[in-house]
Amino acid sequence: MNKMMICKICDSHMRSIEDRALKKVFYICPHCDAIWLDPHYQLCLEKEHALYDNHNNSLENEGYVTMFENFLNFFWDELTCKKESLDFGSGPSPVLSYLLQRREVNVDCYDKFYQPQKCYEGKEYDFITSTEVFEHLDNPLETLSLLSQHLKPNGIIALMTLFHSNDEAHFLQWWYRRDPTHILFYTPKTMELLAKKCGLISLKTDGKRIVILKKVAH
Repeated sequence: MNKMMICKICDSHMRSIEDRALKKVFYICPHCDAIWLDPHYQLCLEKEHALYDNHNNSLENEGYVTMFENFLNFFWDELTCKKESLDFGSGPSPVLSYLLQRREVNVDCYDKFYQPQKCYEGKEYDFITSTEVFEHLDNPLETLSLLSQHLKPNGIIALMTLFHSNDEAHFLQWWYRRDPTHILFYTPKTMELLAKKCGLISLKTDGKRIVILKKVAH
C-alpha cells in the first residue's frame, strides 16, 4: 500500500500504515511525528457529537477532577497573571472551568457543540486551556493560530492530549487510537513544531499528555 498524504502541520509527505484490527488507514509524518487518520474514516459531525454525549466527565468523577487538578498544577506557577482565561473545547460538563473559578479565575468557555457562541472574539486572555481537544482537530495549525491571536503577550496555552510513543508497532496496539473521534496524534516534537508556526515557544511538557506553550512578548 503506497498511498500518500501531505501533513497539514509541516507539509511533509507521509507514509500510510494499515491498521488491520480497526480496518482503518493512518498516515505517519517522518518530519513532525504526527499520525493522522485517513479522512475516509473520519466521522460526520452528528456521529461525533453523539459519542461526546456519552462521556461521563463530571465533578462526581473523582479521577477526572484529580486529572484536571494535576494539569492545572503543572503550569500554575508559570503564569504571570491568572485573572482571565478561556477554556477552549469545554465539553458538555465544564469541570475545568469550575476548578478555575474555585481558584478565583474568570473563565470563558467555548465548545463547538455545547457552547458554540464565540465568546473569545474581541478578547485577549492571560492563559488558555484546551484539554482532550487537539486529537479531534482536522486543522490544528488553524486552531492554535486562532488561540494565539487571543492570548496576551507572555500568556500561556496549556494543552492536554495523550502523546504517542513514536513506535509504529506500539501505535497499532494503542488503546487511544480506538476512539473513533480521535483523528490526530502527537508527540512533544509535533507540538513544538506546531507552536513555532504559530509564533509560540514550547515552554515545558510532561512528555506524556501535557504541553505548555508561551507567547513571547516582542
